[in-house]
Amino acid sequence: MSDWCAIAKDYNPLKAGSIDGTDVEPHDRAVWRAMSARYKPNKGVVGDPLLTLFVARLNPQTTEEKLRMVFSKYGDIKRLRLVRDIVTGFSKGYAFIEYKEERSVSRARRDADKLLVDQHEVFVDFEQERTLRGWVPRRLGGGLGGKKESGQLRFGGRDRPFRKPINLGPGVTQERGGEPRAREDRPRYRESDRRDYRDRNREERRYRDRR
Repeated sequence: MSDWCAIAKDYNPLKAGSIDGTDVEPHDRAVWRAMSARYKPNKGVVGDPLLTLFVARLNPQTTEEKLRMVFSKYGDIKRLRLVRDIVTGFSKGYAFIEYKEERSVSRARRDADKLLVDQHEVFVDFEQERTLRGWVPRRLGGGLGGKKESGQLRFGGRDRPFRKPINLGPGVTQERGGEPRAREDRPRYRESDRRDYRDRNREERRYRDRR
């Protein structure tokens, strides 16, 4: 637990798919896909990854000009790339911005996160593809963050960091509102016991209704 960190230092799809990074089995099929993916960063991307920011959750109507106007106040921009669909040309809702100086990157990451741009609250973080070892993008089941409704939640990033796991030792679990007790002491219920319990309740309700 001494080396625990809320932000991922290396990318592991199984760990990213767990709220505290302790899962031993994937909980959704996307994690399976990410674990079997053999992804290599795009070699066609130019620029310094340590000076590049990832900007997401953009309004589809937001243009390169608007992004340049908003983010240039944090420092001189060297490159700006708004990712667009190769067929339709429509914005995919995220962009990469490379600054000329490291202090500009730090300022923009600190101050521009959750900034309203065209009525959308944007998300700003460092680029991960070329800086986080083992990175797998969201389209292959990886990534970090995600919406609760989609069921594809990923942890270990700025938006959704890992929660610190409770270290209770082997074979011990924490009772809600009480002391820890061994797993062997927990009551075990069979499916037949649950059915008998439901049947008894059903008969009692019918008896009360007839009275």
